[in-house]
Amino acid sequence: MTYSASPRGRTISRRLVPITLLAAGIGILGGIIAKALLSLIALVSNLVFRGQVDAHLIPPATDHLGLLVIIAPILGALVVGLMARHGSSAIRGHGIPEVMERVLFSESRIGLRVMLFKPLSAAIAIGTGGPFGAEGPIIATGGAIGSVLGSRLRITADERRTLLAAGAAAGMAATFGTPVAAVLLAVELLLFEYRARSIIPVAFAASTATAVRLLIIEQGPVFPMAHFPEPSWSALLSYVLIGAMIGLVSVGVTKVVYGIEDLFERLPLHWMWWPALGALPVGLLGYFEPRILGVGYDVIRDILLGDLLGWGLLALILLKFVAWSIYLGSGTSGGTLAPLFIIGGGLGAMVGSIAAALWPSLGISVPVAGLVGMAAMFAGASHALLASVIFAFEATREPSGLLPLLAGCSSAYMISILLMRTSIMTEKLARRGTPIPSEYAIDHLALVPVEDAMTREVISVGRDELLATFVARFERDAAYLSHQGFPVLDPAGHLVGVITRRDLAHAGPDDLTVGHLITRPPTVTYPTNSLRDAADHMIRERVGRLPVVDRETGALLGIITRSDLLAGHERRLRGTEQIDRSRMQEGR
Repeated sequence: MTYSASPRGRTISRRLVPITLLAAGIGILGGIIAKALLSLIALVSNLVFRGQVDAHLIPPATDHLGLLVIIAPILGALVVGLMARHGSSAIRGHGIPEVMERVLFSESRIGLRVMLFKPLSAAIAIGTGGPFGAEGPIIATGGAIGSVLGSRLRITADERRTLLAAGAAAGMAATFGTPVAAVLLAVELLLFEYRARSIIPVAFAASTATAVRLLIIEQGPVFPMAHFPEPSWSALLSYVLIGAMIGLVSVGVTKVVYGIEDLFERLPLHWMWWPALGALPVGLLGYFEPRILGVGYDVIRDILLGDLLGWGLLALILLKFVAWSIYLGSGTSGGTLAPLFIIGGGLGAMVGSIAAALWPSLGISVPVAGLVGMAAMFAGASHALLASVIFAFEATREPSGLLPLLAGCSSAYMISILLMRTSIMTEKLARRGTPIPSEYAIDHLALVPVEDAMTREVISVGRDELLATFVARFERDAAYLSHQGFPVLDPAGHLVGVITRRDLAHAGPDDLTVGHLITRPPTVTYPTNSLRDAADHMIRERVGRLPVVDRETGALLGIITRSDLLAGHERRLRGTEQIDRSRMQEGR
């Protein structure tokens, strides 16, 4: 007898090789796109603020424009608004949340217009003084490249998601030279899984993008730091407390950003004009403190080198936060990571410098405190703990910072998730009623074999039994009423099919025996298959139950139903409920 049997689940197939090669190619493109966008931002910025044609990133200054600095961000915002309204509204936002939305709701499809307009709009917004980082638009553009390429090939939705994540990881890796952090960010925010089929292509994309960065952008750490010794236990405890404080601040930052966005939603104006309103405080504040304008990577370097402290740093942090949060809330195009690094790193350095002055015996290093603050803000705001720690390490190449980073980011992450279920990346999606996976665990059904959950007492029927006889017994015997399906056996005891109550209800006058109701070969599973395998096979075959047969002899051993699959979670729920009951008893 030929069965349609549920196969064992596989995490990889031979298609992994071509997908990985495609991802590597996307990584090369991502590196080139990163270089192109950074150069375009620099070109626009130097033209606007210096009147020069120069493609090297130079911090904006007010010397050339004077009071006209106030107008420059507004003009850029008007252009972005026009591009969003008449080009693609998907270019609005800071990049990563929009990519997440495409992964969750659009089968990882990003339109060609987004790939073209997103980097151009970001270059205009940032180049005219927008206080954003270039990484968000570069990540979104890289993801769009992977999605557009995947949409034009005959691949599955999962493979297209992998290519999208590969492009996004390539964008981040090429911008900061942090390939491992880029892979972790893709896992924590885009892939929602940790499997070889997705990790390998994304890793190759991040690797090739970083190689391109070394060739055409720059070499060495993007945020170099002076070497520092391993921290003492007192310093390490101080970094934990700094991380916890930054975690608390990250919650407030997220709430403020989305609160401002809510205020713009209430304006009686078309959203096309919102960026222009949001750019007004950017120009005003930028006139008095030009360092808040543009990507601000030079500011991050100064913080981590300990060259920026005191009241000047405090003023910079506050003005950067006000300008960034208002402009971002208006719906323009720009990134969030660099502003978060400046705010978190600046606060960490300030608290560290105060603590070092008051309690020198603690052994606190101000640059390390800034580094912990930068990464802790990333961890608290994005809920991407591992990516935050590894990012800070790769961006500085300072191994002595790993322990302070892990301790500080973990405390920030803990505070943030206790106070805020969503992150700055997922709050927008959560407001639309979308559940966002934030925890990754092994599928419990994949751990339970079919033989542990199947029903062994099966009511079967002979193929040659008269249908009228079976119906009479069915209506007379109460045991039959609890069953929806009945395996059908031939005279030798081999499974030949399954009939259901629906088959009995639709039986015609020509259906003389039970065998006449069989319309398809039996769909079965084996006792050593997992419940995950069985559930997937039910979906593929569109059935609600599977006979369980011996793989060698074909003998009927039992039956697995949808109810049995749900019961397979009983062990997991029982353990959770025991913990909950214990907590309730302790509370009494």
